[in-house]
Amino acid sequence: MTQDASLHQRRRPPTQAELDGIPWLHRLLPAERARAVAALVVGEACAGDYVCRVGRPVTYWFGVVEGLLKMSADNVDGLTMTFTGVPPGGWFGEGTVVKREPYRYNIQALRRSVVAGLPIDTFHWLLDHSIGFNRFVMNQLNERLGQFISAREIDRMGRPDLRVARSLAALFNPVLYPGVGEVLRITQQELAYLVGLSRQRVNEALAFLQAQGAIQVEYGGLRVLDLEALRTSLFAQQHPHGAAA
Repeated sequence: MTQDASLHQRRRPPTQAELDGIPWLHRLLPAERARAVAALVVGEACAGDYVCRVGRPVTYWFGVVEGLLKMSADNVDGLTMTFTGVPPGGWFGEGTVVKREPYRYNIQALRRSVVAGLPIDTFHWLLDHSIGFNRFVMNQLNERLGQFISAREIDRMGRPDLRVARSLAALFNPVLYPGVGEVLRITQQELAYLVGLSRQRVNEALAFLQAQGAIQVEYGGLRVLDLEALRTSLFAQQHPHGAAA
């Protein structure tokens, strides 16, 4: 289910619990769902495994059942730009699958992850036959556009607390990542990879956001207390460590 042979060799049919966590399946009619379930496969990606690579042909539409992936690309200067993380419940690459074009980004596992794949031909069959599936994909494309616009804004932000806040808001998007809920299981090092900051800077930013009442740092993850504050930077007039505005 990927160009990396090891992950491809680890593919298997999904369990019922894994199927229950796929957000678009319940939108399908019985015959549509049966066709999709028969085609779906899952694979276990180890940390560092690539699910997708720039320039490789698309064969599956992918979703995260468990774990955390990173979507990134290298620019002309050889620097890596991270677009977003993909937590549980997130499906990605629908634009690439619709156009049947090679990948323009890399998708890499930040930790052990269970990844589901729907073959490209089944994806297009559902587009041709399922109204519910079409609505789901349209919502995905709309939310994805806003996400990438936000990613460009984040890349220009100088304040670490704002970068971390906006990045967390993106990971808690209930449309793109319905499997996250109120608590995101993520380490500070993983968040640092996604935001493009050092772990120390991320730690300081998290402490500041917690002091502002926007999040709560818990063992093994983060709980969002005020998603709107993360999205709109309502705390922007405050500065960490009492710095002047």
